[in-house]
Amino acid sequence: MHPIADQEAASAEGTLIKSTGDCRISGTEASPAYEAVRAPVHTSTYLRPTPQMVDALKDVSAATACAKLHQVGITRTFIDGPVPLHREPDVKVTGGAVTLQFLPQREDVFNGAEQEDIERKTPLWGVLESIRPGDVLVISAHGSHFTGCLGDMLVRYFKLRGGAGIVVDGRVRDAARVRALGVPIWCTGVTPHYASQTDLFPSAFNVPVGVGGTLVTPGDLIVADEDGAVVVPQRNAIPLAEDSLLHQDREAFARRRLDEGGLLSDYYPLTGESMTEYLASRSAT
Repeated sequence: MHPIADQEAASAEGTLIKSTGDCRISGTEASPAYEAVRAPVHTSTYLRPTPQMVDALKDVSAATACAKLHQVGITRTFIDGPVPLHREPDVKVTGGAVTLQFLPQREDVFNGAEQEDIERKTPLWGVLESIRPGDVLVISAHGSHFTGCLGDMLVRYFKLRGGAGIVVDGRVRDAARVRALGVPIWCTGVTPHYASQTDLFPSAFNVPVGVGGTLVTPGDLIVADEDGAVVVPQRNAIPLAEDSLLHQDREAFARRRLDEGGLLSDYYPLTGESMTEYLASRSAT
C-alpha cells in the first residue's frame, strides 16, 4: 500500500476514470483575467491504459516502439528534447500519461509577484493530487530554460503517490535531492527557478498537450529509456508489443552472430539464409 491513500477508485480494464480536485483561485488571489483562462482546468474524464497494455510494453525499447509506429504510419511519436536526469544504463519507464500544461505568463493575468503562494491552487497541485500508481507525468513547458516545473517536494509527493516517471520538455530544480529520490525523470536540464518564477505558469492538467513537438493526450502510453521518450496510442499497444518483441529477438540473434564474426550484410537485417538460420534456432529452443 502506498503511504498516501488513493482518493479515487482503482480502475479496471476499460473503466472511465474521473480526475478530481478543485483548483479554483479566489478573486482576492488572482485577477479576473486569470479566472477566464483557467476554465477548463482539466478534462473531467479519460481512459487510463489497462494493466495489460502497460505490461505488454515493459520490455519494448523506445527505439523499437518508435520504429514500429513509423511503419504503420504514426511518425510523430518522439518527444524531442528531454533526456534522462539519471544516466544509469538501465533507466526505463512504461506507463499511462497524465498531462500538465504550462502557458506563457502575461502581467495582467499571472505574474511573478504572486505565483509561488498560489501555485498550490493551480493545476500544478491538481495534477499531482490526481496521480495514481504507475502514472507517467508528462509536462508541456515549451522547452523553457527558466522554468523549474518540479522540485524536491513535488517529486517527493509524486513518488509517494506511486508515480512511475516524469517527462518534461523543460527543467527541474533541486537536482541533488530529486536525483536522490530515484524517480526516473526525462528533462532538458536543471534550473534554480521555481515553477512560475519567470515566463510560464501552470494552466491546465489532463488535457492534450504538445511536448517536444509531439502530441500527448491523457491516457496515451509512454515508453522512455536512454534513447528518450516515445508516445504509444492505446490501440497500438498490444500489437506493437508483440511485433516489437519478435523484432528485438531477431536483433539479439543477429547481434550474437556478428559477435561470432558474421558479416553485417548477412545478418543485419536478417534475410534469406540468415532468416532460415534464425527460425531454426528458435525451433531448437
